Amino acid sequence: MRPRSTSPTRRPAIVAALCAAVLTVTGLSAAAPPSDPPHAVAALPYQDAGLPVQDRVADLLARMTLDDKLGQMTQVEKDALLPQSDLAAYRIGSVLSGGDSTVSPNNAQTWADTYDSLQRTALGTPLAIPMIYGIDAVHGHNAVRGATIFPHNIALGATRDPALAQRVGRAVAEEVAGTGIDWSFAPCLCVARNDRWGRTYESFGETPELPTSMATFVTGMQGQTLGGDPASVLATAKHYIGDGGTTGGVDQGNSEVSEAELRAVHLPPFKEAVRRGVGSVMLSYSSFNGVRSHASKYLVTDVLKGELGFTGFVVSDWAAVDQLDGQTGFTGAEIATSVNAGVDMVMVPHDYRKFLTLLRGEVGAGRIPLPRVDDANRRILTKKFQLGLFERPLTNRSLTPAVGSAEHRALARETVRASQVLLKNDGGMLPLGKSAKLFVAGKSADDIGNQSGGWTLGWQGRSGPVTEGTTVLQGIRATAADPSRVTYDRYGNGIDGSYTAAVAVVGETPYAEMHGDRPGGMGLDQEDLQTLARLKASGVPVVVVLVAGRPLDIAAQLPDWKALMAAWLPGSEGRGVADVLFGDHAPTGRLPMSWMRSASQQPINDGDGKSPLFPYGFGLTFTSNPVPDPDPGPDPDPTPAGKVCTAALRVVNSWPGGHQAEVTVRNSGTAPLTGWTVDWDLGGATISSLWKGVLTVAGGRATVRNTASNGAVAVGATTSFGFTGGGTAGAPAPRCTAG
Repeated sequence: MRPRSTSPTRRPAIVAALCAAVLTVTGLSAAAPPSDPPHAVAALPYQDAGLPVQDRVADLLARMTLDDKLGQMTQVEKDALLPQSDLAAYRIGSVLSGGDSTVSPNNAQTWADTYDSLQRTALGTPLAIPMIYGIDAVHGHNAVRGATIFPHNIALGATRDPALAQRVGRAVAEEVAGTGIDWSFAPCLCVARNDRWGRTYESFGETPELPTSMATFVTGMQGQTLGGDPASVLATAKHYIGDGGTTGGVDQGNSEVSEAELRAVHLPPFKEAVRRGVGSVMLSYSSFNGVRSHASKYLVTDVLKGELGFTGFVVSDWAAVDQLDGQTGFTGAEIATSVNAGVDMVMVPHDYRKFLTLLRGEVGAGRIPLPRVDDANRRILTKKFQLGLFERPLTNRSLTPAVGSAEHRALARETVRASQVLLKNDGGMLPLGKSAKLFVAGKSADDIGNQSGGWTLGWQGRSGPVTEGTTVLQGIRATAADPSRVTYDRYGNGIDGSYTAAVAVVGETPYAEMHGDRPGGMGLDQEDLQTLARLKASGVPVVVVLVAGRPLDIAAQLPDWKALMAAWLPGSEGRGVADVLFGDHAPTGRLPMSWMRSASQQPINDGDGKSPLFPYGFGLTFTSNPVPDPDPGPDPDPTPAGKVCTAALRVVNSWPGGHQAEVTVRNSGTAPLTGWTVDWDLGGATISSLWKGVLTVAGGRATVRNTASNGAVAVGATTSFGFTGGGTAGAPAPRCTAG
């Protein structure tokens, strides 16, 4: 169960709520609770933490009025609760903060205080059912100033490292839990198939295998068992289903694909999230062949809950139920359609009084059956019990210092450098010398808002110093041997031929869905083009760092650049970009999206027969074109004395036409390994993506060698790499060669 505050100073409020519940049910008058009761004694079966969750849910359901049940199905924006007492009066089961919802002053302490105030109000109902609070913590606790802002999902996909994604999910959960909030609307498991879409950066990648492998984020947020540790936060798999496949990449558009394609491309990540026990699923605004997800009983009830076996609860997106008839304002028909389709909780988010009146009317008229209402409540209450909200409803303040902690910022920096994709490096321009004289330019070089992107201190994000962190320019200066040899001008003014290199940090400014769609051109803006022209005119070699939420149309400018690195949207720790620019860490990222030759190619995806500028999975490193050693000496012994390794392959997930596998490498010798290579016969299978290793395929055999981070293996220790593949893995026996 999730341990929240258990200090004696917080017990009276909780015990008072429990006592009030008992007295209300029994019809007795409430007496003042003792000033410092020794223990909160469970008075009713649902309040007994020792009973199985399903028994507690059944007991509570039997005691709930219809108003109690309808309230549990209702989620309201925090700022719409006027007065706050309506939270109890209307038995509201969930509160959320939308993208622009905030507190003042905006810091972790105020968020925790706000949460606790709302929770105490919720506990004032006769049955003292705690609320659950949701927020879009999609790349860090990104509504909180001072929180760690991690790279967006597109960058995580470039790392090809599911274990890293899980560590990021865990860190985000710790920061979210540190403000009391118990539910994050993440991760987004969409498969983005058209880069014009304004949510492309929320996707881990364009193939189903990559988002499927990165569903480890769910385990990071929830823990191995929901509520099993202090930082367990309910995760959300979103947006079900097909939002990344709409025609033209239009946000909230129509996915005009066959059911076979929907199942092959867009369903696998959700299947994996369900397998990992994700607690909630959020539906998409989009439609599948003209039928909105919020109205599709087939997709929600039959496929998700039935076929996939999802036992959590389904939540609607922001006011999405109100969109079903194309008119402004809720109608009873819209509510009945969505609830009967399988929506368990409706994100209203504002006019909750009207919503509840209409919902009650639909139930009273029999258009929403009572068993459907009970099913929705059972699903919601189960997650509340599993999270431990009934025992520990208030913020665990011991977690609050985790918000923006040095440990989490170090992890974010590690994630940034692992996500950098080197696309061009003519003449070994990179890495830069730390003593080089450098000129830095571009609108995103010294702008933490630009490098964080949308969903950062606001729905659409914004340019400027929106939060604490390190910009790319600050990272460059901190890494250079002599910061005085680094000159900066945003527009490239003042450069001359005396510089070793010009680093241009350019790209997109922040946006989120709707505003981020690019139906027209997808190139750099005029400011970027003018800045780059000034740098080119100086004759100084130009290194471009592209800060953007998707591939951009840069083929025409590429010949002018000596090097190009895709930095995506790195978040608050821009020094991770500098770590790679200067060679403290070699680039290991690989493209999670095919990179277009021109915007006219959109949509362009791996395997569609189109010729990209850079293919899916492309990524250089500093050893891609090694300089020959003038005196290499004799070849080293391929298996030095005492160095022996073994490898074992295990299929961890499979689906029609594909699989995900993990290979464990063990040092079974008597000396430490400094490197290893594993090879095996593919037996007709293919490999579409691989993480924590460097892959080559030839003659029907796969060969994987270690990366810089996992080549050293102590005696008796293990390391691993993983991959997703097409076809059946069979039972290959991999061979390991020690280095």
